[in-house]
Amino acid sequence: MSKVVVIGGGQAGLAVSHELTRAGVEHVVLERGRVAQTWRGRWDSFCLVTPNWSLQLPDHAYSGADPDGFLARDEIVDYLEGYAASFQAPVNEGVEVTALEPGTGSRFRMTTNTGEMEADTVVLASGAYQRAHRPAGAEALPSRVYTIDAERYGRPASLPPGGVLIVGSGQTGCQLAEELHESGREVFLACGRAPWVPRRIGDRDVFWWMVETGFADAPLSSLQSPAARLIANPQASGHRRGHDLHFRSLQQLGVRLLGHFTGVESGHARFASDLADSVVFGDARCLDFMNLVRKTCESRAIPVPDLPVPEPFQADAPNSIPLARVGTVIFTSGFRPDYQRWVDFPAFDEMGFPLQEEGASTVVPGLYFVGVHFLRKRKSSLLLGVGEDARLVAEKLAGLSHSGRGAGAVSTSPSA
Repeated sequence: MSKVVVIGGGQAGLAVSHELTRAGVEHVVLERGRVAQTWRGRWDSFCLVTPNWSLQLPDHAYSGADPDGFLARDEIVDYLEGYAASFQAPVNEGVEVTALEPGTGSRFRMTTNTGEMEADTVVLASGAYQRAHRPAGAEALPSRVYTIDAERYGRPASLPPGGVLIVGSGQTGCQLAEELHESGREVFLACGRAPWVPRRIGDRDVFWWMVETGFADAPLSSLQSPAARLIANPQASGHRRGHDLHFRSLQQLGVRLLGHFTGVESGHARFASDLADSVVFGDARCLDFMNLVRKTCESRAIPVPDLPVPEPFQADAPNSIPLARVGTVIFTSGFRPDYQRWVDFPAFDEMGFPLQEEGASTVVPGLYFVGVHFLRKRKSSLLLGVGEDARLVAEKLAGLSHSGRGAGAVSTSPSA
């Protein structure tokens, strides 16, 4: 029986492992930490933004008592650990792959913290976004200001005294701004272009509408440009059983909204005069989605629910704030693909995304990808949709194995 190596033990890697197991393809999964390691690193109060019913990994759909709730961080980890145990996933925990490069003949060589491995076939399932992005000018922040990326944030009490400047206004930035404000901090939010949607439309959660309208199934070709893959997910929250969270709600709460961060000068953090433009962008995306809901209802001859219209917004943001008022800066300005740091193949576009079709590299035979944002569809990296892509990749590998061509024999050698 042939083997493949799957790199990553989150929902993507486990979904691939499940489908390979079902197809009878021998394989191993390499995980740098523990199963669901990325989820374990979320902040203490983290919970899903998508409802529990959207947890639909192959043969492991959510079966709890609260399908319309939102799992907390540790519950997500439990769900994924239970999934791995349900089919005895062959996960090797604590194995970090630091380099993937050409090996013997057409094989792949993997350098890991436990030694070298070679295989004919590799599936990269190491996460949708891998490298935290910081905008230009971030390096000029003074050393006295505690500066972190969102992945290092744990709880309000873990931050030093003083106000908090959050740079980035996607889901994470908005959620941290709300939590920190409610903890009593003075919070500034440097805003960029991010869509927003109401948490509920009619008597349904907005994510139900995203599925029913086909929004979640939109292919990469539906975007205006490939760069649109980097636009933030719609602003929303799963806390308190889900509620609206966007620029207007944060402003009403007391969070000080600013334009996008441009740098540091004379002891002040500087911001562009574009807050109003960012609000207009988000409103336009909201209205686009409302129109999609309306068209879907009309095409099915069902009543159109009340669809919200954005309320007036007062964009009176200052162009700077004194850093003397800031004890912490948290960057939540998105993530970028990071494959090229450790994958030594010309298999990626200018933005670092894989060059692939249906999960198979179009450049490197034997190299596959699962769990990438917009790999095939908008939902490709989500717990709702990653299983669909995993099944396609597993079917390709099973076909190679059954044809006698081999899906990849694995060999290992001890560390030098």
